[in-house]
Amino acid sequence: MIVPWPAGGATDLTLRILCEEAEPLLGQPIVIINKPGAGGTLVAAPLKAAQPDGYTIGQVPITVYRHALMNPVPWNPVTDFSPIVQVSGVTFGVLVPESSPWHHFADLLDWAQKHPGELILGSTGIGTTAHLAMEEILLQHGVRYVHVPYKGTADQMLAVAGAQIMAGVNSTGFAPWIDQGKIRLLAVFSAQRSARWPSVPTMRELGYEQAVYTSPWGLAAPRGTPDAVVKKLHDAFHRAMFSERHQAALAKYDQGLDYLNTADYRRAVLATVERESRLLKRMNLLAHPAN
Repeated sequence: MIVPWPAGGATDLTLRILCEEAEPLLGQPIVIINKPGAGGTLVAAPLKAAQPDGYTIGQVPITVYRHALMNPVPWNPVTDFSPIVQVSGVTFGVLVPESSPWHHFADLLDWAQKHPGELILGSTGIGTTAHLAMEEILLQHGVRYVHVPYKGTADQMLAVAGAQIMAGVNSTGFAPWIDQGKIRLLAVFSAQRSARWPSVPTMRELGYEQAVYTSPWGLAAPRGTPDAVVKKLHDAFHRAMFSERHQAALAKYDQGLDYLNTADYRRAVLATVERESRLLKRMNLLAHPAN
């Protein structure tokens, strides 16, 4: 199992538990190989190069598909990978300093429309899910703003908490900052409200029907892996992901199951690629049309 994140991180730890739950179902151990860096895209090259026999698979975040839209790369995740199963995603939210006068997303939007180009907004990087999620809404309202990309959650949350920027968009690494009363969560990009913050509305509730971003991830094999092998892998990981132990591990990091079977996962990936191709084109970030 190729995991494109550092050992000991949230995704790595939950994947290790998932693999431990799947091992008895497959009848053999699963070895995890970490390939961190480049926004989770370093799974692509070794997964493409692996034999399509089901013995090498990878965790594939949606950023892999987006990276191929934004950059000329020697692999195409749409055609080079065989999706197995979608497992989970994360919660993204709009955050402001606790001292901010904005208590609702409408407050932020109203101010930004009245002060063109003055909103200072941070994200986890150009073209990341956090960036695209907010950009889609602000483009809809014709809002001009200053985008400040950060390398990671910690840097961005320090900037938000210290009011160095007016707002930020990030995934649930922001939870401790909310718990400490240093930042305020205005809205989330999930399909449903978060169990941890049930009073916080979703963007969908606020009228942005398409604004559901969870940066979903799943497992994939190299192209050409036999259907019977993909089915065996799907069935094993499907059972494993619904184990109490795995679900508890996800909940620890404010994640939940977002299961899609092999066919539905492929359809979801293709729909996401089409949608993000249009958005990236509007943002002048599209390197070439999706194949």
